[in-house]
Amino acid sequence: MAEQRTPRSLIVTFYGAYGREAGGDEGLPVASLIRLLGAVGVDAPAVRSAVSRLKRRGFLVADGSRYRLSDSARVMLADGDRRIYERPALKDDGEWLLAVFSVPEQERGKRHLLRSRLARLGFGQASPGVWIAPSQVYEETRHTLLRLELTPYVELFRGLHEGFTPTVEAVARWWDLPSIAGLHRGFLASQEPVLARWSAKGTQGAREAYRDYLLAVDAYRQLPYADPGLPGSLLPDDWPGARSAEVFASLHARLRERGAAHAAELLTA
Repeated sequence: MAEQRTPRSLIVTFYGAYGREAGGDEGLPVASLIRLLGAVGVDAPAVRSAVSRLKRRGFLVADGSRYRLSDSARVMLADGDRRIYERPALKDDGEWLLAVFSVPEQERGKRHLLRSRLARLGFGQASPGVWIAPSQVYEETRHTLLRLELTPYVELFRGLHEGFTPTVEAVARWWDLPSIAGLHRGFLASQEPVLARWSAKGTQGAREAYRDYLLAVDAYRQLPYADPGLPGSLLPDDWPGARSAEVFASLHARLRERGAAHAAELLTA
């Protein structure tokens, strides 16, 4: 979650949460982005600097005085929607997805891209060149590899773990579970009090909903990528993943639409 709460991360979060609707095909002027991000504590110079970096990275495209999402950014955000809001149902059938790859040394940039994308899809490393994930991520994995033109280097297999180490022990080698649990607990430490406040007070203003929703999405959006979605039988008894998903779903249901009203107000200011 290295980009969390940076101006650049918050701009990406805004476009994912509201910007595609608000900006449409024409995009948004910097003045609007300054108002929209000012509501979550980002000052004008930081917004301008972050917009420039996102333009250089190909996330935003300048169109006169307005900035719109690039085609690749729209695809990335659509992929993020599926991962964050529509994650495939957890399976506990013992089936795994294996990605076996080999990349020539002269194309080591592709090797780095492939490893980073597999990690973002939730794969753990079983051995050099062999990565493993729960089988429910097959469709997303296939889509991602096709989109990034990485299929010539990868073969995908489905199967059972029949090794000599119990699966629960092997999983602890393939993923850094304490680190992932720490990410969940960090999210809960910041967002459970927000949910408690909204639950206790009931209806609050659109401004507060907008602020709290953007910060909640920014805090949560990397978690579904870091957490592979393992069945509970392979996780520690106190695993916090289900609770963090519940808290985020509750905040999304309470705040998203209320916050949209404030975003619309800022755009017409």
